[in-house]
Amino acid sequence: MKSVALNASVRAGIRRGANKQLRATGSIPAVIYGKQGKPQNLQVSSKDLDNLFHHAASENVLVDLTVKDDAKAKRLALVQDVQHHPLSGKVLHVDFHEVAENEKVTISVPVETTGEPVGVKMGGGVLEHVMFKIKVRALPKDLPEEISLDVSALEIGRSIHLGEIKPPAGVEILGHKEGVVVACAAPKAEVEEAPAADAAAPAAGDVAMIKEKKEEGAEAAPAAKGAAPAKGADKAPVAEKKK
Repeated sequence: MKSVALNASVRAGIRRGANKQLRATGSIPAVIYGKQGKPQNLQVSSKDLDNLFHHAASENVLVDLTVKDDAKAKRLALVQDVQHHPLSGKVLHVDFHEVAENEKVTISVPVETTGEPVGVKMGGGVLEHVMFKIKVRALPKDLPEEISLDVSALEIGRSIHLGEIKPPAGVEILGHKEGVVVACAAPKAEVEEAPAADAAAPAAGDVAMIKEKKEEGAEAAPAAKGAAPAKGADKAPVAEKKK
């Protein structure tokens, strides 16, 4: 992964009101942490962040961070986490994870597919994404921005497992090798057709239950014929139904 230059400065105010005021001036609150030093509060230009993410394949970005007026001005860091506004989508806060050039790190990278599966093209199947991200470990310079899978040869009922993915040089893919990443499933109409037909026929237990209710009603009728109903007798069937 190629690093991108980014400027930042030390942030003094950490309260909510201070952060809101900071955003109003065109800056975004941030924090940097890692094994290289203690956590430190920073601020970054919102315009610079927008440009950074606009030209990146994902929010996994390696940055050469230059911190103004700080004893440790140059730092290599990964964008660890980005908080967005739930409505506008604007960046609210950024976490940077400081790393060393010779330190292997673990990140989650998105999975992208190329091509159209033969099972979709010829058999009307459906391509299903089971894993949208997978974990990888590598040196910062070797980290991929994404993992690309060619799914053109996938037939209906076939899938690509984690252990079948060939990682880029210097990259280790983590997780269970048997885990399914993408699969070509049968058309949904064929899968749903059988349950729909079964639902039309009543279950055997339901038929027996209806028969039992009819027999109970038949036995009660002769007992009531020609006899005056006792007080409260008309309420008895209601109580039996509640049970």
